Amino acid sequence: MEIILKEDIIGLGFKNDIVNVKSGYGRNYLIPQGKGVIASPSAKKILAENLKQQAHKLAALKAAAEEKAAQLNGVALEIAAKVSATGQLYGSVGAAQVAEELAKLGKEVDRKIITMKDAKKIGDYVALVHFHKEVIVELPVKVVAENAAELKAAADAEAAIKAAADAKKAAANEAEAAEAADEAEALEAIDAPAEA
Repeated sequence: MEIILKEDIIGLGFKNDIVNVKSGYGRNYLIPQGKGVIASPSAKKILAENLKQQAHKLAALKAAAEEKAAQLNGVALEIAAKVSATGQLYGSVGAAQVAEELAKLGKEVDRKIITMKDAKKIGDYVALVHFHKEVIVELPVKVVAENAAELKAAADAEAAIKAAADAKKAAANEAEAAEAADEAEALEAIDAPAEA
């Protein structure tokens, strides 16, 4: 089913795009919500005429989007999140956190135009900011451990406990070996007089 979009829908298309969608999605969601109309031949003619008349307005929108995108040039985000000892995040880092970090830098960006695969581990990710269908900015996002010092201390403590346990086990094995050697000597001593 062909639909003409009435607004931007990230992952599907932008306003005035003609997209193919499943019939149920178009009939049950897009059309009733006012997000799209059926792309009939008459609707396509009306769209073409509107686009022709709005060409200068669309150019201005694109210029404004490029201006916003220029403000994000060279911006790299570092987001601190709580992390378990295994490196897994408690929760995840997504578009909402990216929008919050941008707001802290004084750059207001609607989280609805940001797409990013949810980060579930520490590492490097890329967030895409869709200002316009032709203006998309890639933002590098580094997810770091908020509790890095605690994790290092926990890892050091765990290593110390393991080392102590290994030392204790080694000492027990050594004592067991010494006891076995004493037992063997004692048995030899008992057997020796009987032979004589």
